[in-house]
Amino acid sequence: GGKEMAGEMMGRAGARQLTDSLTHVLTRRKPVVGILMGSESDWPVMEAAAQTLESFGVPCESRVLSAHRSPALVRRYVGSAASRGVKILIAAAGGAAHLAGVCAAHTTLPVIGVPIASQHLKGLDSLLSTVQMPKGVPVATVAIDNATNAAILAVQCLALGDRRLQRALIAHKRRLLASTRKADRGLRRRAIG
Repeated sequence: GGKEMAGEMMGRAGARQLTDSLTHVLTRRKPVVGILMGSESDWPVMEAAAQTLESFGVPCESRVLSAHRSPALVRRYVGSAASRGVKILIAAAGGAAHLAGVCAAHTTLPVIGVPIASQHLKGLDSLLSTVQMPKGVPVATVAIDNATNAAILAVQCLALGDRRLQRALIAHKRRLLASTRKADRGLRRRAIG
């Protein structure tokens, strides 16, 4: 009772502080991607999503909203997202990771789930909780702790109607290719020498 209430109050305060501190440079423009996480402790993983979106010039907002501790807030946020211009949601949670599924239940926006590695099962519980959605309520799920891929997938979805993002993705793929070629050359030099 009391400990749970105190934890919830601390969680609310922490969530408020995180939300305030995560008013990214990106939010000067209207956010088109909402990044949600079940706990403030998920931010070290999810920061990569915000940074990746920023690198593509995609405005986003980040919030701590729990499917279990603040379900009404999740429903309110998700329910108002489209009317505020948000086009895609990225939702991350660990353990009984239901945040992405709860989001998907309350919106027609695409939802990308990021399972967060957990202490006891190394994220397998989070992965299964996020990916095993019932028919008709999809969540596109990326690998455990792979917030970068969640952001890139969001950019790919947005790029369907945005030539600037299409060009940025092509440049991104070229950088990946150049990096792989450089690594291959380095390995071959070491193997020969």
